[in-house]
Amino acid sequence: MSMAHTTFCFTISLILCSFMVDFASASGDYGYGSKPQLFHTPMFHVKKKPLPIGIEGFILCKSGPKTIPIKGGVARITCLAVDENGYQTAPFSILSKPTDSKGYYFATLYPNELNHNKLKLAECKAFLEKSPLETCKVATDVNKGITGAPLSYRRLLDNKKMTLYSVPPFIFSNNGY
Repeated sequence: MSMAHTTFCFTISLILCSFMVDFASASGDYGYGSKPQLFHTPMFHVKKKPLPIGIEGFILCKSGPKTIPIKGGVARITCLAVDENGYQTAPFSILSKPTDSKGYYFATLYPNELNHNKLKLAECKAFLEKSPLETCKVATDVNKGITGAPLSYRRLLDNKKMTLYSVPPFIFSNNGY
């Protein structure tokens, strides 16, 4: 009986040990112990530099039934910004480069220059500014050339690293219509 008792105790010990191994490996991670605590917040905050904003459009002259491009026309981009407390700032403006022979203009706005003053762009509009043609100098409100056209048709230019907005064509005329 002593041999039987020893064998019985040894068998019970093996069974208990196997239960302990099973229990230890049943922690949910397939025997690798408990999951380590991972931090979901980054150790440091990387702030993305805002992309430059490009604004493009056309400036045309309507004289009678004809509409022709104006070379040397200028558009004005006027923006409102808000400060870090949410208060609106005074409007500021930039001018486009003069239009090319097809009437195309382009202006670039750099939001990171505003960030030095802790400002964020709230809204921008494009306006007719100037026509070099004596015979076609009267601004019209076609496509909101006088009252201000909101920037629209946004797309991201990966190769230029820029956000591009387009504005519908603006029209000068010789008589205001």
